[in-house]
Amino acid sequence: MRNNRQLTTIGFDADDTLWQNEQFFRITEKRFAALLADHAEEEHISARLLEAEKRNLAVYGFGIKGFTLSMIETAIEITEGRAPASVIAEILAAGREMLGHPIEALPHARETVEKLADAYRLVLITKGDLFDQERKLAQSGLGGLFDAVEIVSDKSPATYVSIFSRHGDGAEKSMMVGNSLKSDVVPAIEAGSWGVHVPHELTWVLEHVEPPVTAPRFRQIADLSELPGLVESIGKAG
Repeated sequence: MRNNRQLTTIGFDADDTLWQNEQFFRITEKRFAALLADHAEEEHISARLLEAEKRNLAVYGFGIKGFTLSMIETAIEITEGRAPASVIAEILAAGREMLGHPIEALPHARETVEKLADAYRLVLITKGDLFDQERKLAQSGLGGLFDAVEIVSDKSPATYVSIFSRHGDGAEKSMMVGNSLKSDVVPAIEAGSWGVHVPHELTWVLEHVEPPVTAPRFRQIADLSELPGLVESIGKAG
């Protein structure tokens, strides 16, 4: 099936597609707001933190380390430079806990990847901290099922063109599967690939865009258990 003219390569996002991720950010944000409860309301703290994250993406990139630094910056801003060392220490401890949290696989992740591994080239395409993503992949036990792993700073159409050219037969014969319309689906479709959206109940606000419902290569499934059937139907159509 690897020579199938229509589809030969499948890319998978990692965080909140194969394993849980965003829920740990939400839990830590609640903890952060509680630390600063004497200085501002939770809603205000969260809004200021989001502003800091937006500013810092171009500097720190995606992931827990950037999130931790954004929390420290926000604490300093909200306390007008009077954040005690104990609060900074608590923030750093929360970041370390996130970096050491056990992997929690999402339903159907392993069985789906295993079903597709023999027939298609599989590429894990994720963004975030290099060490943290490597740790999570190792703990997931899924690493050996992928033909290639790409940890990137961002996901753009050019990213997918490059990856699917190096690890597949080009974007046109590839598919990208993920929970983020903004990062996983829309740019992959713009690159010429299929884009499959697997919604997650928690998706970071900065990853929200409208579904490309008119795009011929856009598909949405309820969970990963539906992916093998979708892949088969696309292959038959080709």
